[in-house]
Amino acid sequence: MIAISLRPTGRKWGTVSFASTLHLCPVLDLLLADVPVRWQPDLRLGLQEALVNAAKHGNNLDPSKTVLVEFFVLDDQYWWVISDQGSGFSPSYVCTCDGDTSKRDINEIDECGRGLYILHQVFDQVHWNQQGTELRLCKQFRNRVRSPLAP
Repeated sequence: MIAISLRPTGRKWGTVSFASTLHLCPVLDLLLADVPVRWQPDLRLGLQEALVNAAKHGNNLDPSKTVLVEFFVLDDQYWWVISDQGSGFSPSYVCTCDGDTSKRDINEIDECGRGLYILHQVFDQVHWNQQGTELRLCKQFRNRVRSPLAP
């Protein structure tokens, strides 16, 4: 089941919550509805990775636990805040990626760090809360230095 809450006058912010599942197409469609079309493939990949991590690793695919996504637009920045009901994790412990991932080939990264690598390639800001149960992702569209990953 998916629960949606949108601001009555538009989609500048809203929330989506769903039971832990890997059937994410409807959720991703909702979260990307207002994103510029040329950025949708990259952001779909990044958001899918983040939602899979929350449902699978955070909530252990327990259908009694939910994943909550708050999304909002501030000027030229799109934000997604993804929370799970798991016990949390330490990104520095799980991922051995150094800060400069721009020169690394995705095939050089072990499977456990591949998702974190993707998040850092797709989003301009990637932050976890101290407990490791909430992920904040930001994509800025104005004055973009990087082009989308997908052509």
